[in-house]
Amino acid sequence: MLNATAPESSPPKIKKQGEFIVVARRLSKNPMAVISFFVTVFLVLIAIFAPLIAPYPYDKQDLMHTRAAPSAQHLFGTDELGRDVFSRVIWGSRFSLSIGILAVLLGTVVGLFLGAIAGYFGGLADDIIMRIMDVLQSIPGILLAITISVVLGPGFFNTLLALSIGGIAMGCRLTRASILNIRTQEYLEAATSINASTPRIIIRHVLPNSFSPLLVSSTMSIGNVIMAAAMLSFIGLGIQPPTPEWGSMIAGGRNLIRTSPWMVTFPGIFIMLTVLALNLFGDGLRDALDPKLKK
Repeated sequence: MLNATAPESSPPKIKKQGEFIVVARRLSKNPMAVISFFVTVFLVLIAIFAPLIAPYPYDKQDLMHTRAAPSAQHLFGTDELGRDVFSRVIWGSRFSLSIGILAVLLGTVVGLFLGAIAGYFGGLADDIIMRIMDVLQSIPGILLAITISVVLGPGFFNTLLALSIGGIAMGCRLTRASILNIRTQEYLEAATSINASTPRIIIRHVLPNSFSPLLVSSTMSIGNVIMAAAMLSFIGLGIQPPTPEWGSMIAGGRNLIRTSPWMVTFPGIFIMLTVLALNLFGDGLRDALDPKLKK
């Protein structure tokens, strides 16, 4: 006879996948996002290892070989002062990417802080913060950056500050909108019922669950900030020569574009490649974080 008291077989254990792994798998199914990710990583590595990759110092002048065409000795040619364009483009990736990443990071952190206060507390704090954001967004971003740059003067840190202020409003609004959607969730009520402090609730529960839209927006904003930095440098309000920033390199070669097109072509290609890669990666990241948005 069969033993009626035989122990029942335990149900199979289901491994819960982390959200990062799920997003990474969705992202890996998007070929353009994967390619753009590796292109972005490649550009970042170039910026990090610029001193090892660049064959010449970016400010080394060779007046005997000014405006030389691309050759085996100078892959991207030389500029009007005999400086190697390839070395300056490689070094320029460090300054252009740094100002793009740092400006977005600074604006996002400030916007995240203000948006968390406005969305969680509401009331008077929400009204004051949102009216300030309305004023910021009423001014075109590039006009605001130009105004701040004129007041503070050119330079790396002043350009960084000018470009980061324009990104505060978007980060603030995205964070506030996300927090308004989750403010009444049960896990927040549970945290409140056990007398969790307000800063702990915001840091441990509110912000992690409202970070996805801000992450996508920040990724795609880096390319826009790099273009804005190039614009400021082009009109003489950004990073100044001899510092090799892509926009300032284009500005320096614009009068010689007919006779020495390589002086503006290669920096322009790197700007285009960087912005395109960041935008495609940001678009793929948005689809991976929220597949329902994908058509």
